Amino acid sequence: MKTAITRRQSESMALVGLFAALMAVMGLIPKIDLPLGVPITIQSLGVMLAGCLLGPKRGLQAMVIFLLAVAAGLPLLPGGRGGLGVFFAPSAGYLLGYAVAAGVTGLLMGRLPHSTPLRAAGSAFVASALGGVVALHAIGIVGLVLVAKMGWMQALMVDLVFVPGDLIKCVLCALVVHTVAKALPDWRFGGRNA
Repeated sequence: MKTAITRRQSESMALVGLFAALMAVMGLIPKIDLPLGVPITIQSLGVMLAGCLLGPKRGLQAMVIFLLAVAAGLPLLPGGRGGLGVFFAPSAGYLLGYAVAAGVTGLLMGRLPHSTPLRAAGSAFVASALGGVVALHAIGIVGLVLVAKMGWMQALMVDLVFVPGDLIKCVLCALVVHTVAKALPDWRFGGRNA
């Protein structure tokens, strides 16, 4: 039995692929290495944008596709890193957290108000802060404890180094959402009504 792909389904698949590719492009931006074993990268901004603009399901799908490509050995992480080995490094929790963080961000964005560009931007900041910072960092801390064999307090202290930069990324995400809301007033933020 053949099933026809609807216009909406093909649009959805294209957006998922586009955001997986956006993550790959963000991997070209050099990382800032820290002695902690976890670099500072711009890719968490891509996670926030995927959740806010695509919603929980498609945002999660985009991150899973990206992570599968990384696991297959494509050098899509900053510094040309890829392969299964990156999932056994201190940053493994953060990488695995990308999919969950995009899902949480999208879920929150879909429930927050976005009737005006300003409201959409405010909602994007809140959704990004809770999904792209709190959820992502929680999984990252677990990864530091399990993979890097740090104590919980040490892992929390290491993680705090990344919070100021990630809050700046929340502001950037809010600005992008504000721009999209102004240019495309019918955009379904957080996948609402998708």
